[in-house]
Amino acid sequence: MQERLQELQAEAIGKVEAAADLKELNDIRVAYLGKKGPITEVLRGMGKLSAEERPKIGALANDVREAIAVTLEAKQVQFENEAVAAKLASETIDVTLPGRQVNKGNHHPLTRIIEEIEDLFIGMGYEIAEGPEVEQDYYNFEALNLPKGHPARDMQDSFYITEETLLRTQTSPVQARTMEKHKGKGPVKIICPGKVYRRDNDDATHSHQFTQIEGLVIDENIRMSDLKGTLEVFAKKMFGQDREIRLRPSFFPFTEPSVEMDISCKICGGKGCSVCKGTGWIEILGAGMVHPRVLEMSGFDSKKYSGFAFGMGPERIAMLKYGVDDIRHFYTNDIRFIKQFHRHE
Repeated sequence: MQERLQELQAEAIGKVEAAADLKELNDIRVAYLGKKGPITEVLRGMGKLSAEERPKIGALANDVREAIAVTLEAKQVQFENEAVAAKLASETIDVTLPGRQVNKGNHHPLTRIIEEIEDLFIGMGYEIAEGPEVEQDYYNFEALNLPKGHPARDMQDSFYITEETLLRTQTSPVQARTMEKHKGKGPVKIICPGKVYRRDNDDATHSHQFTQIEGLVIDENIRMSDLKGTLEVFAKKMFGQDREIRLRPSFFPFTEPSVEMDISCKICGGKGCSVCKGTGWIEILGAGMVHPRVLEMSGFDSKKYSGFAFGMGPERIAMLKYGVDDIRHFYTNDIRFIKQFHRHE
């Protein structure tokens, strides 16, 4: 039995050293050290040995197992090291080669305009307010003095989801929600940037989805002169200190009186050209004093509080500021168009 164990040790070690790969090595491990291996089979015959011989054979069997296991481990480490070396040799990197250029990202022109307007109004003490794009009919229309059946609703052909929910047609619902949260107590001083949706045919100046920024100020003793001064600061900051503004009477259901604001044409300096259609002025936004009924529907005392509101389209601001002639350029994701605005950093 002693001779048989020594033979198995020599036989197994010889096969280990001759193994060609890890799979063959694992087969040898199972064959000699497994439960059905020859060493285990030899040990089953220990019952025939004398009490003196059993400890000697048991110790020898453990030594044989240990010798085979150590040889297997050493061979496995050798195979693994050779595999790593081969992989490193095949994947050598030439560090002298020039690196690949990483293209820098660039802010979308609309993002630039919105952030610029936000920074301007934050500097004037305004807060940024946001609201849902899927809006209730009440906040989108009724709370803004546009009850069901009002003819002005036809000017904002809407995407209705149910009879009482729709994709908001303006960011004014954010104003209504903010006024409601204040529970009749001023002051309120916010701007509301965000996406809006209308059933427009897409062309050079219209889109079914676009962005708006609306502003709202409510406090005691707010007058039209406060609105005009605010819009004048905005125009000069966005388009240059030499820009002039004018306010023309208009109509919006949620403001009274209402105005349209024009800025003097920067191309001709107000003399008249093809850009301003010979008038010297370019329409840019709508505004007005908050209608008393809108204040009252949101819980404000219209005899104590007054306010003004204004709304503008960042697309129109961007088109005028950057000389873009088609609103669709902002939404086609043409990288050549976006790259042009690096110079405005």
